Amino acid sequence: MRALLFCLIGLMTALTSLAFGQMKLAPKAAPGANEVRYFTAIDGLMDGNADVILKETRQGRTVTAATLDVCYPVAKGADRKDRFVVNLAVNGQTLSGTTQSLGDKSPVTVKLVRRPTGENFEFKGQINIGQTVTEVASSDNTDVSEKEFLDNQASDDGITASPKDFTEVSPESVGVRLKLDAAVDFLKSLKGQNVEVALSSLAVTCEAMRAGEQTINLSVDPDRAAALIAKSRSLPGVVSVGWTTGVVEMERTIRFAAADWRNGDKLNRDKIAATISNVLAGTLSAKSSSSVWNDNSGKLKLTFKRPSQIFPALDLTEVIEVVALVAPDKPGASDRLMLWIGNPAISTTDESAGAKLSLAEETSGEEEGEQKADNGTIDALAREFRGQRWDTDKSAWK
Repeated sequence: MRALLFCLIGLMTALTSLAFGQMKLAPKAAPGANEVRYFTAIDGLMDGNADVILKETRQGRTVTAATLDVCYPVAKGADRKDRFVVNLAVNGQTLSGTTQSLGDKSPVTVKLVRRPTGENFEFKGQINIGQTVTEVASSDNTDVSEKEFLDNQASDDGITASPKDFTEVSPESVGVRLKLDAAVDFLKSLKGQNVEVALSSLAVTCEAMRAGEQTINLSVDPDRAAALIAKSRSLPGVVSVGWTTGVVEMERTIRFAAADWRNGDKLNRDKIAATISNVLAGTLSAKSSSSVWNDNSGKLKLTFKRPSQIFPALDLTEVIEVVALVAPDKPGASDRLMLWIGNPAISTTDESAGAKLSLAEETSGEEEGEQKADNGTIDALAREFRGQRWDTDKSAWK
């Protein structure tokens, strides 16, 4: 009996110690401690075109400090953006402050009334930017913790400085991340160079403005990509540079031995173009019309023609354009090449003798009709080049 009693006492002591240990692992927050919360949107502000971050420091339910960061188009529908950041004075439910925009240096005045509405918040008031007055009437706004906010700010520019191969980045596609104040000089240095600049990457996004860094995307002949990366790395203001995603899709790519397709260390472009053209002429049931290599990007553009079956009596012609890219399968020395073939883009024209019929048609890649247009093109190229196809399930060459 005494033994049973001692066991019970020992068990109660252990449970009590465990409970105290658990309590120490999760102490309560100190009363009156500051908490930082964020609003990552204020619905309806500037017709929904503004990118807004409102940071609040609170003690309990009381706001003790606030900062409003607004990024917005300089004009309705404009790609160029401006931004202002203003520290707001807190007076009860009123948040107010003045500053100027960072780009155009326009005077900015903010006056908002903030009211809790259950678990959400309502904002009303005005934001003046120069002569433009924006009325604010936004309800049902929710806030997030500082940890949630910071977790969502993490971003990947997609640049890989030293990829092991070109299965996840594209051999012709180069990304350069640089400080905003260095972007103009960098872009001017590319004038007259055999390189293409992606127009979309010239727009300075709100994320870029806040980070103070912009990523410029370039297309260059794969044979010159490594040299461009090395040169860019040494330029002022460059943060990172390397290969990034581009045109290459592994499902439409083959890999093959390079020996028969090079003259020394250079591609035998004539032989490659003729071989690809012959294969596609067969799979597309069309006649080759032209093949042109792009000196900037290194891409090969092939054109084919075949009779249109849409209205045979009109003797219309289908013009098929296919873009290809040939490059080593990895940076540096390699005894393998990879060939990517894009989806055919098909348009219809009247090339018959005499007066022509004007046709309204948008030229587009036939993604939904790929099987009809491709007719086993990738497999046929793999046979001709004695190459391998990509196994998507295993993420490896077959």
